[in-house]
Amino acid sequence: MYARVSGETPAGLNGAGVVVEVDIERGLPAFEIVGLPDMAIRESRERVRTALKNSGFPFPQNRITVNLAPANLRKDGSGLDLPIAVGILVSLGVLPQDKVQDKVFIGELSLEGAIREVNGVLPMVLDARRQHMPEVFIPQGNGEEGRLIDGIAIYTPVHLKQLVTHLLCPCLELLQHKELELSEPENVDIDFSDVHGQRVVKRALEIAAAGGHNILLTGSPGSGKTMLARRLPTILPPMTKEEVLEVTKIYSIAGLLNNKSNLINQRPFRSPHHTITLSALIGGGSVPVPGEVTLSHNGVLFLDEFPEFSKAVLEVLRQPLEDHIVTINRVHGSYIFPASFLLCCAQNPCYCGFAGDPVHECICRPADIERYQRKISGPISDRIDLQVYVPRVKYEDLHATEAEETSAQIRERVCAARNIQLKRLKRYGVYCNAGMNHRQVERFCKLDAACNTLMENAFCKLGLSARSYDRILKVARTIADLETSDIIFPSHIAEAIQLRTQVNQ
Repeated sequence: MYARVSGETPAGLNGAGVVVEVDIERGLPAFEIVGLPDMAIRESRERVRTALKNSGFPFPQNRITVNLAPANLRKDGSGLDLPIAVGILVSLGVLPQDKVQDKVFIGELSLEGAIREVNGVLPMVLDARRQHMPEVFIPQGNGEEGRLIDGIAIYTPVHLKQLVTHLLCPCLELLQHKELELSEPENVDIDFSDVHGQRVVKRALEIAAAGGHNILLTGSPGSGKTMLARRLPTILPPMTKEEVLEVTKIYSIAGLLNNKSNLINQRPFRSPHHTITLSALIGGGSVPVPGEVTLSHNGVLFLDEFPEFSKAVLEVLRQPLEDHIVTINRVHGSYIFPASFLLCCAQNPCYCGFAGDPVHECICRPADIERYQRKISGPISDRIDLQVYVPRVKYEDLHATEAEETSAQIRERVCAARNIQLKRLKRYGVYCNAGMNHRQVERFCKLDAACNTLMENAFCKLGLSARSYDRILKVARTIADLETSDIIFPSHIAEAIQLRTQVNQ
């Protein structure tokens, strides 16, 4: 007997609908799965067989053929266990075909018939909604994740027997999850009020957060570079529901969701070690999975000990820093991962870390210092808008009685500046100044005669590139927005130049 059941499989960062066709016919006992299944799906034969028997359902001693359509789409993961089992039950007559019509089933089966959670449920439910499927059955462990999606009924059975009972008589067993309302992010233990002194660096980080600008912090060991960088997400604007869904979808595919909430409502902060491989940073594998640049989407990617990363790893950042996407090509298809992140880097000025330090003497030779600084190539350095020196904290700053500004106070100014940028740039599909292209820079960063003279002097004396010119104007535009000024003044240009070239002076 023939049966047809709907399922889903991950496809990059999205879901793809799969029609599970099951046919049971006379012949020697066999269980074949065709349609480009991966190893996890091939192994589902044993899981499904044992789960059905241990749940009290018959398992046919005939020839079973399962086809996963479309046949040219590669299927991954164990989420097709449930639709395969349901298809067999329909073929045996345990379930009528009309009871599974217009329903999508996602889940892995244990040997006793329990329905286990799987990765990538959020994008798969989104795809089911796109196909106008009215009902989706997902594991209970993925329930919070599924509740993020409105416009579709979400059910979370815990066992195969419970699912079958509900399908036969919906009024008795399974209750639908209600749509989840977004809550405010939990209070974090880190705050800018913990940082004493460092006024210039705090100002630079505020500008970076307000305009989405990449930033490099250079200073001696113990000057507070990492401490400052880790507080950068606390002054970024809160995520919108669309951003929450986008980030949660990425973490769902990567299998990194918190089991307690299954919701990412705080901006990501990723800090990979400098020994990270190229594929771990960008994403890859035979079936590509998101790398650190994608896991940092809508958040901060922090690269500590910046020059210690391998040259190949750093150079591969060029495309995502410009295009905000990562494209990975494989035999079975091309995968596009989002990578719109704020890059924050930290480095020592030399191998020993004390070049230019007023207290500790540097023991590096000039040639060694130059070699260390040249580990960062010109094209990468050119893509970093703010390059700030982090001085050693003074004793009087550590014991100052004056209260430091909190993250909430800084964030209020950042949000006000972002709102100005949003009104200006939203119609172009851009949401912060760092995302402006050259034409938009020319339109929204007009300079008067005094500003032009200042920029010309800086361009010639500092040997700036055309990219540097545009990026200085973007930073100046952000500084003006922080002051709610429609006009860019020479003071804004001067501060932008100073914050870009501070490390090299």
